[in-house]
Amino acid sequence: MPSFTANTKDMQFVLHDLLKISEQDIPGFSELDRDFTGAVLEEAGKISNEVLAPLNVVGDTEGCVLENGVVRTPTGFKEAFDQMREGGWTALDASEEFGGQSMPYVMHTAVNEPFVSANMAFNMYQGLTHGAYSAILEHGSGEQKKTYLPKLASCEWTGTMNLTEPHCGTDLGLMRTKAVPQDDGSFQVSGQKIFISAGEHDMSDNIIHLVLAKIPGGPDGIKGVSLFIVPKFLVNDDGSVGARNGVSCGKIEEKMGIHGNSTCVMNYDEATGYLIGEEHKGMRAMFVMMNEARLGVGLQGYAAAEAAYQNAVIYANDRLQGRAVTGTENPEGPADPLIVHPDIRRNLMEQKSFIEGARAFTYWGANLIDRAHRMRDADADGLISLLTPIIKGFQTDKGFEYATAAQQVYGGHGYIEEWGMSQFARDARIAMIYEGANGVQALDLVGRKLAQDGGKHVMAFFEMVKTFIKENKGNEALKADFLDPLKAASKDLQSAAMYFMQNGMTNPNNALAGSYDFMTMFGHVCIGLMWAKMGKASLEALEGGASDTEFYKTKLATGRFYMARQLPATTMHLARIETGADTVMALDAASF
Repeated sequence: MPSFTANTKDMQFVLHDLLKISEQDIPGFSELDRDFTGAVLEEAGKISNEVLAPLNVVGDTEGCVLENGVVRTPTGFKEAFDQMREGGWTALDASEEFGGQSMPYVMHTAVNEPFVSANMAFNMYQGLTHGAYSAILEHGSGEQKKTYLPKLASCEWTGTMNLTEPHCGTDLGLMRTKAVPQDDGSFQVSGQKIFISAGEHDMSDNIIHLVLAKIPGGPDGIKGVSLFIVPKFLVNDDGSVGARNGVSCGKIEEKMGIHGNSTCVMNYDEATGYLIGEEHKGMRAMFVMMNEARLGVGLQGYAAAEAAYQNAVIYANDRLQGRAVTGTENPEGPADPLIVHPDIRRNLMEQKSFIEGARAFTYWGANLIDRAHRMRDADADGLISLLTPIIKGFQTDKGFEYATAAQQVYGGHGYIEEWGMSQFARDARIAMIYEGANGVQALDLVGRKLAQDGGKHVMAFFEMVKTFIKENKGNEALKADFLDPLKAASKDLQSAAMYFMQNGMTNPNNALAGSYDFMTMFGHVCIGLMWAKMGKASLEALEGGASDTEFYKTKLATGRFYMARQLPATTMHLARIETGADTVMALDAASF
C-alpha cells in the first residue's frame, strides 16, 4: 500500500522564507508566525497521514454505491468526515460570524494540500462545500447567509455546484434546466444535471445544491442563466431539516478515478429553489465558486503528484536493479538501487522541481486572493484573475504527467494495482478536465485575460519579473543559475504576447492555435519566478547561519535543475506559437 507524509517543512518554507506572511500588511497575517502555522500544519499533516491516507485505497476499491436513492460512501469515510468536522478543519477560513475561525485563505490552501495528497476523492466533499459557502457569502441575501452558512461552514450540511447537462458542458448557454417563479418568491426547478461531484451521499444531514437554470422569458444564451439554492431537504423556519425536496440522484457515474467521490446524475423535478443574487446574473455568482475551485484544482494537480513522487522515491531507493555505470555503489547486494541511474534521477528531479515550484505558485495565488479580499486591492484581484487559468491548466497538466512519471519508476510494478501507483495517475487525470477543461483555460487566458483592463495585469506581471531581476542583478550567486534563465524565459513569453497582438486581430485563429502553448509557457515562467525567489530566500538563509543547511542546499540544487532543464521549454513553445494557425487548421473536418 502506498504511504504519504505531509511535507510540512517545505510548506513552512514557502509561507515564511518565500512569502514572509507574518510580515505582510494584510489584516490577520501578523498572527501567522512560524510557531502558529507550524502547529496547524503539523496537526493537518497528522490527520492526513493517519486518517485520510489509509482510506485512499479503500475509496478507490470500494467506490460509492447507490441504494434506494441514497449513496453509501466507502467504509470509514463517514467517520473520517466526522473527525474532520469536529476538528474544525472544514471552517478554517470561514467567518467567525458563521462559526468559522476567520483564518486567511492562504492557510486554508496550505492545510488542504496534504488532505488532497492523502485522499483527493475524500477532500472533494468539503472542498465543494467551501465553494458553495463562498458563493452564498458573496451573493446571498442576509436571510440566506443566516440559514445556510453556519451549517456549510461546519459541514453539517454539504454543498455542490450544478452546471453541466447531458447536451452542454462548457457552453452553458445551451442549458435546458428551467426555474419557474412561484407566488411565494421561490422557484420550481426542473431539469437534469450530470457530473455532479458529491451530489448525493450519507455523510451530512443535508446537501445544498447550487443550480444554474433559466427563468422562462429571460434572455437567450448565457445572459439568461440564474443561480438557485436547491436543498436536498427543505429547511424549516427554525433552521431544522424539513421535508424532502424534489431532487434525486439518478445514477452514479462509473469513472476512471476518484472512485471515493460520488459523481452523480441529479434530477430536479419541480424542486423548490431560491434565487441567489439577481435574475439572469447567475454566472457572476457561480464564478465565485468556479474561480476558487480552479485554484483548488490546480492544487490537486501538484498534490496528487506529491503523493506519487514520495512513493517513487521510496521505491527508487529500495529496488535493486543493475549497477551504476561509474562503479558499484551497493557492493554487499546483488545490484545497486534504482536511484543510482541518471535517468531515474532525471525523472525524480523533474517531479520534485515541479511540485515544489507549483506549491510556491499556488500559495502565492492564495496570498493574492487574501490581498484582494481583505484589502479590496484591485491590482491583486486583477493579477490573480490572470493567473488562475495558468494555475489550473498548467499545474494539472504537469501534475498528471508527473503522477505517471512516478508510476514509471516502478516499471511493471507501477502498472499493477497492488502497488497503488495507478490510482494517483487515475485520480490526477480528472483535474485536467473539470472546472473548465484545460483547453478552455488556455482560451480564457489568451482570449480574455490578456486584454483584461487594457492588458494592465499582464504588463504588471512582466514588470514584476523585470523588477526582481533588476533588484538582484548584483547577486552573483543568483545571476547565472536563476536570473539569466528567468530573463530569457520572460522574453520568450513577451514575444509570444506580442505575436498575438500583431497577428491575432487579422486572424484570431493565430492566437487561439497558440493558446495552449502560451498557457504552458506562462506556467513555466511563473514557476521560474517562484524558483528564482526561492533561490534568493535559500541563499539568504544560508548566509544568515540557518541550522538546517542541507535543506537549503537541496532547495538550491532543485531550483537550478528547474531553471536549467525545465524552463528552456519556453523557447520551443514560442517557436510553435509563431508558426501561426495555418498548419493547425490545414485539414478539412472530413480529413481527420
